[in-house]
Amino acid sequence: MINKKLFFFLMLFSTFSTNSLAQNINQNAPNFIVIFADDLGYGDLSSFGHPSIHTPHLDQMAIEGQQWTNFYVGASVCTPSRAALITGRLPVRNGLMSNKSRVFFPDSKNGIPASEITIAEQLKKAGYATHMIGKWHLGHREAYLPTNHGFDSYFGIPYSNDMDYVVREDLKSTYWDLWKVHYEKLKTEDFNVPLLRDKEIIERPANQYTIVNRYTDEAIKIIEQHQTDGQPFFLYLAHNLPHVPLFVSEQNKGKSKNGLYGDVVEEIDLNIGRIISALKEKQMHKNTIVVFTSDNGPWLQTDLSGGTAGMLRDGKGSTFEGGVREPTIFWGPGHVQPGRINQIGSTMDLFATFSAMAGVALPEDRVLDSYDLTPVLMKRQKGERNKLFYYRERELYAVRLGAFKAHFITKGGYGDFPRTLHNPPLLYNLDEDPAERFNIAQLHPEILREIKVAVDEHQKNMSMPKDLLAERDPKYIRN
Repeated sequence: MINKKLFFFLMLFSTFSTNSLAQNINQNAPNFIVIFADDLGYGDLSSFGHPSIHTPHLDQMAIEGQQWTNFYVGASVCTPSRAALITGRLPVRNGLMSNKSRVFFPDSKNGIPASEITIAEQLKKAGYATHMIGKWHLGHREAYLPTNHGFDSYFGIPYSNDMDYVVREDLKSTYWDLWKVHYEKLKTEDFNVPLLRDKEIIERPANQYTIVNRYTDEAIKIIEQHQTDGQPFFLYLAHNLPHVPLFVSEQNKGKSKNGLYGDVVEEIDLNIGRIISALKEKQMHKNTIVVFTSDNGPWLQTDLSGGTAGMLRDGKGSTFEGGVREPTIFWGPGHVQPGRINQIGSTMDLFATFSAMAGVALPEDRVLDSYDLTPVLMKRQKGERNKLFYYRERELYAVRLGAFKAHFITKGGYGDFPRTLHNPPLLYNLDEDPAERFNIAQLHPEILREIKVAVDEHQKNMSMPKDLLAERDPKYIRN
């Protein structure tokens, strides 16, 4: 028989816990959906200037919401870029940028550190349900999976869709030839990547022909679930595409004038339209903010199976604008004031922005690289961010201060490119010359002095922990 005092205490504790959770939920806090493409270029949407890829759903979101023309990621390749978004911090601060291995591979030993506070963990403090769908790429071992870093559920491929390649006798070629010559011959079973439900592999190899549709089906289920229970939610939907290899469903194959790459981008757009329609049907659109962007620029070395950075210079892997400036749209009819935004923003800013909207205090025990964008989003006022620091591996390659960008080191994205030191640095005015064609360093020595002051201040608070990407498992068997 239960002691009466103990029973009373348990009932009191239960009531207190329930009330505390309820108090932590901001009843006016919006739902958040972040849709992350993979290797999509700045010029790959029709609203950002592509002449033959048709993206009507994203274009409509840009009309109804905010189209950001100066929005950046925290790094120009997959793993560190995703770490920046999920933590609100430059990835050199948490060991997820490396001089030896630019991303995690199936034989990588490590993942995102447990000490990092993810955006999902941050929003759970406000009573949010948190869900992750798609490409994680912050560690595929159990300790590093999304459900151990603040997400209530996970459904997706944990790393890049080109990994675990199964060599075919008829396609023995270099890695680059796969995408330049053979990309239309590849089959989904050529890549033995796993599809996970939480921590369990439910399909291997994942059927990548249907993966965009299935990710969207999962997203719509989550929307329906929270329309019923009323709990605010954060959904991070990170597509594995249009990263190579390119796969598209049978019903959308051959629809684009831009070939297979265009088919994939248009299928992603079509499925984003399904998500927007589901929000409207459930009367949730006025209290939901949807953000669309990409993890880095286009993989130019893959030729026709890669995208385009439009007028921007270079692409994935580089610290030129084409590698890190992304096509970005904020949509939220009840919160986002429509317009074209030319101010500077970053995926790292989502951490502070969502925290502010949800009513959660920012952590004070670490350096954040995140700025609150709510004044821009809700009132189209001037935002706080006027600086960007462009790292490659564990070195500072470039800095943007206002309209001006200085390059201390330059190197092409992928391939046998030279690493060039610049003293004095190259200097470009990105408002007048977004393609970074005309070096104006000699005309503006005062700007270079201002940038040097910004770098000195930045480096006072910069410490780089152990390189977590470099450690690989020599016992790993590919297939």
